[in-house]
Amino acid sequence: MEELDLKELLQLFCEKIIQIILIIAIFIVIGIVYTIGFVTPKYRSSTTLILATNNSNTNNQNSITANDLTLYSKLVSTYSTIAKSKKVIRPVISNLGLDPNLEDSIKKNVSVSTVSDAEVIEITVTNENPVWAQKIANEIAKVFIQNVQEYYKLDNVHVLDEAEVNNNPYNVNIMKNIIIFAGIGVVVAVLYVLLLNMLDTTIKSAEDIEKVAGVTVLVSIPVYDMMDDDKRKKRGGKRK
Repeated sequence: MEELDLKELLQLFCEKIIQIILIIAIFIVIGIVYTIGFVTPKYRSSTTLILATNNSNTNNQNSITANDLTLYSKLVSTYSTIAKSKKVIRPVISNLGLDPNLEDSIKKNVSVSTVSDAEVIEITVTNENPVWAQKIANEIAKVFIQNVQEYYKLDNVHVLDEAEVNNNPYNVNIMKNIIIFAGIGVVVAVLYVLLLNMLDTTIKSAEDIEKVAGVTVLVSIPVYDMMDDDKRKKRGGKRK
């Protein structure tokens, strides 16, 4: 491919501006069609649990000590494992009357994270149905608390905020996808123009001859269109 300076490059893109716009427009349409027609909307619903002090601690019932925070941070990883365990997921499926075959799918779509320096646990459920996402999240929190009480004999986990129905899919963002596909279209259009220029070996100007042959062009003969001349004569004859 011959070297192009900035001026020639800009001129090249200006000459192909219609093709560039067309390619970008095609990719934008593809992005819209893909988002609307091929992306399955998924919804998220979250419930938060707070790690509070044990009620049996009467001397310091209303405050959280440094020892409490240390204990909570150690328990968080354990609690996260419990929340996604079969001991929790299976009772949730049974309580909600769901298909037992959905166990692996539900487990895969449950995430547990910490908020506020490990004092708050957030359980998030992803589902194709926003109502079921909310129901599963709240039921997991309920069964999870029961498991903590049973296995650890602790009553230090309480629901802070119950999950609510969220009707806005988290994975569908038309504007974001339009920008992404438009960006892809720009890249493809640029590559198309550069590749087209690389494959084009025709000589279009005296400058091209100088570049290819390495000689200086002294004289150039303009192209004379005889057909246009005949047409002009005919039009002039008719006026007379």
